[in-house]
Order: sequence, then structure tokens, then C-alpha cells
Amino acid sequence: MTEAEYTTVLFDVTDHVATVTLNRPEVMNAFNQEMLTDFQHIWHRCRVDDDIHAIVLRAAGERAFCTGVDRKDGRFRHDNPFSADDPGIFLGAKQNRVWKPLICAVQGMCAGGAMYWLNEADVIICSEDATFFDPHTTYGMVSALEPIGLMRRIPIGEAMRWALFGLDERITAARAQAIGLVSEVVPTDGLWDRAAVLAGRLAAKPPLAVQGTVKAMWDSMSMSPGAGREVPLHYTQLGNPGSQIDLGAATRPTWEAR
Repeated sequence: MTEAEYTTVLFDVTDHVATVTLNRPEVMNAFNQEMLTDFQHIWHRCRVDDDIHAIVLRAAGERAFCTGVDRKDGRFRHDNPFSADDPGIFLGAKQNRVWKPLICAVQGMCAGGAMYWLNEADVIICSEDATFFDPHTTYGMVSALEPIGLMRRIPIGEAMRWALFGLDERITAARAQAIGLVSEVVPTDGLWDRAAVLAGRLAAKPPLAVQGTVKAMWDSMSMSPGAGREVPLHYTQLGNPGSQIDLGAATRPTWEAR
């Protein structure tokens, strides 16, 4: 599969940044089986292509970043429940061993299964009109994997409330920043430009240093405190010798307060 064969997304690599744009605005960028297949290939490409240093995930249209699974198109489900795959196997960057930093730029509605992307992102920014909600319980469905992943990012009480109240409540952009779901809220018309600026800063850094940092931090989440102190040491031993360490030659940019 090549970029030209993707049916649900737009894909571009420029200046070491891969930009992935969800491109089903007519259905609020809901994912179907075709999108799952596209992302399976995209994450493999991002993982093995060393020309890619950072990734931006964004969405076409004004109404929504993504509203979860396409309830009309659906997706393939194996008849044997023990052989069935969860959508996260396809959509999650970290489940696909992508350690290049992922920036998600969210506008409009971000609902339910869209959290498969956000839960495994490294940086999340959103527009002022962004809202986050989980419709599962309203429709009589158990919400499990999405809020469990979300608990890595926000307090359990916030994740529980997000999952339980269904369509009764939405988290606003301001609230999302207050609880740590997003790190920055920007005007809607500046969202894509801001994501590109942040990705460019990451892509300009020595890639092994960045990828090793990402992997060490994510791996430590499943470790005991003791292992979290010892195991990440291996990443510095592996990554630093192969990276570009020259304190005198490093470019010092004009820093930005946030």
C-alpha cells in the first residue's frame, strides 16, 4: 500500500514530519474498517522510515476530529470473540511500537473511540471549540478500553465521569487543559499551524534522543517504582552513544514560555 492508495486519510512527509489527516468529514471522521487498515500501514511506515522524526495527527472538516467508530459502515469482527481485534490494535501508535513523538491536534467533537489516538499521543493540543465526550453508556454499551487508557492522562475521577455520563456531559477545551488532557488551547484557525510548529521543533532534534525519551517514559508506566528507576537507564546507554551529543555545537533556540 502507498500513500495514494489510502482511502480514508491524507498522508504527507515534509521536513521529517509525517502529517496524517483524517479525511472522512462527511461522517465526522468516524473510523471504519478501511481506516483501520490505512492506519495499520501508516504506523508501520512511521515506525520504520527513518526520514520521519515526528508525526502530526489532525482531521479535516470543522465539526469533528473524530466521533469514534462508524456505526453504519462498522468494522470487521471475528465470529470468535477470543480471536477478535480491538480497534486500538490498529489505531494506537504505541501499540504499533511507534516511538516517534505523536502530536494530536483536535478540533470540534472528539468522542468515544477517538481516544484510541489521544490516549497514545505524546502531545495533545486543541482548538477553543473542541469538546470531549463518550456516548457509550447512553446507547447501552460498556465503556472500558478508552477510559482505562485515559486514566494514564487524567485523574481517575475525571475519566470515570467522562465514561459514565455519556451524552449528558462534554468536557470543554478549557476543562480539558485544566485536567491535563491537553497541554494547549489555541484559536481554531491556528490549530494546524501550531501543530506544525511544535512538530518542526521535535523533528529538528536528534531523532534517537527524542525516540529514546518517548519509549523510556511510556515503558515506565507499566513498571514498579524500582524498575522505573533502573530500566530507563538502558535507554540512555543505548540512545546517547548513537545520538548527536555536542553541547558546544547544539543550537539554542529562542525559548517560548507556556
